[in-house]
Amino acid sequence: MLSAKPKTKVNYSDILPVSRSKKEARESYDRISRFYDYTEGIFEKKSINKALKYLNIKEGEIVLEIGFGTGNALIKIAERIGKSGFAHGVDISPKMLERTNRKINKLGLSDRIKLISRDAIKLPYPDKKFNAVFLSFTLELFDTPEIPEILKEIKRVLKPGGRLGVVSLSKDNGRSIFLRLYEWAHKKFPRSIDCRPIFVAYSLENAGFDISYKKKAKIFFAPLEIIVGLNK
Repeated sequence: MLSAKPKTKVNYSDILPVSRSKKEARESYDRISRFYDYTEGIFEKKSINKALKYLNIKEGEIVLEIGFGTGNALIKIAERIGKSGFAHGVDISPKMLERTNRKINKLGLSDRIKLISRDAIKLPYPDKKFNAVFLSFTLELFDTPEIPEILKEIKRVLKPGGRLGVVSLSKDNGRSIFLRLYEWAHKKFPRSIDCRPIFVAYSLENAGFDISYKKKAKIFFAPLEIIVGLNK
């Protein structure tokens, strides 16, 4: 493991807030659902595949994806768990759910995937249900005070020793010119540019996860962190 306790205390006041409401977020993702595959395919696929590789999902496991979008990662998860496993997905957008359902039905995977549409800040699952939880380009969409809350919820539903995989915009290099410009745009247009960089590894460490894998990456000039944390 890379770390057993937080190296640095996260100052959440350094992370910009998310000012748009959950209703506005739901409506926005409903609108872009029919175009989302093109965005994800071009910009996010490589990082998601790398994170899934190190999340090391096994046949027979029970896995949750939060913010599944149009289901591309969730389908890969379902293929890895096989017929003896089961995948759950939570997304705030009903339209994303509809598109994902059409995909999984077409691929014959509906017997091993169950989707719900709701805010994931309170997860409707019992304690210690999942072997793994996955979030790609989702954790940075939660408002700053909600980040510790959602990580606490994830710890609750993960089994002891369960894995959390996260791909997120990263504020770890807070001095870069690109990050400064991006954060300026987020402050200027908070309802259009709703995501913003966060301290990914530090947030997981402070929530009580042991970091087993950490990789910095980029989408063009946007810095990312790809993290796998283990539930103590």
